[in-house]
Amino acid sequence: MHPAFSVVFFTTATGAGYGLLALLGVLAGQGFIPPDFWLGLTGMGLALGLISAGLLSSAGHLGRPERAWRAFSQWRSSWLSREGIASVATFVPAGLFGIGWVVLGRTSGWVAVAGLLAAIGAVATVCTTGMIYASLKPIAQWHSRFTLPAYLIFATMTGSVLLNALLQGFGVGSAAVLACALLATFAGWGWKLVTWRYNDRLEIPTTANTATGLAGGTVRSIEWPHTEENYLLKEMGFRIARKHSAKLRQFTQVLAFALPALLLLAAFALPWPYAAASSMLAAIAQLAGMLVERWLFFAEAKHTVTLYYGR
Repeated sequence: MHPAFSVVFFTTATGAGYGLLALLGVLAGQGFIPPDFWLGLTGMGLALGLISAGLLSSAGHLGRPERAWRAFSQWRSSWLSREGIASVATFVPAGLFGIGWVVLGRTSGWVAVAGLLAAIGAVATVCTTGMIYASLKPIAQWHSRFTLPAYLIFATMTGSVLLNALLQGFGVGSAAVLACALLATFAGWGWKLVTWRYNDRLEIPTTANTATGLAGGTVRSIEWPHTEENYLLKEMGFRIARKHSAKLRQFTQVLAFALPALLLLAAFALPWPYAAASSMLAAIAQLAGMLVERWLFFAEAKHTVTLYYGR
């Protein structure tokens, strides 16, 4: 039993992609990033590539991927449906922004407007993704005030570190972008520590008695409700040993936060191209660390349905 890697990859890739897209849309549209052809092609290609790869991986998680289009019809009640609509809608201004930048060689005028709309769409999509998990009351670790801000903070963090690596790689690095990437990394680190502290102290009031509505004794499960495992047990009832969880948390802190922060600090003092190499290593390390962080996000969550299985 293990959390689905497709969903882990989806949340990591789309978060970084939308974060980078939002920053490109705002900064390039306002003239802070030069309208260079190769810079635009690489930046937009990386952002849209990460988003597309993440969305495709999430479709692969479905039992019947060919029916994925039906999810778009449930936008009145489903955050998953709203996420799908927002993600598709964001491609329209993002595509126009990319055409204006790469093909026409400009980031002002209507191209700047398209970039701003793409940034708004990116933020909206990240919010809907976060709300998919924050709205799930049966999972106490997700249904908290920490989940939605975490998605926004991590998207900003990974997006800014990617943007810094991109600018450094093209020799147009900015001290302001580098500083923002470093501060965002520290913000993400702090938010993750606070979230872990909250979840470790979380007391879930639901028991087998309250779940079944029975009183007058201790309710226990004699046998499982069915003979085979289902997806809830595989992905929402995963049991990870405390010692393994602690090691993976340390690994996450080093790879997703500490190492990138040190490499970004080094980029301040190093000349180009060493600053570019340090920035790129920071981005690679952080994305790898965020894959572990997202895996823990799913592995440490517990669905209350597991009460019916004697857990």
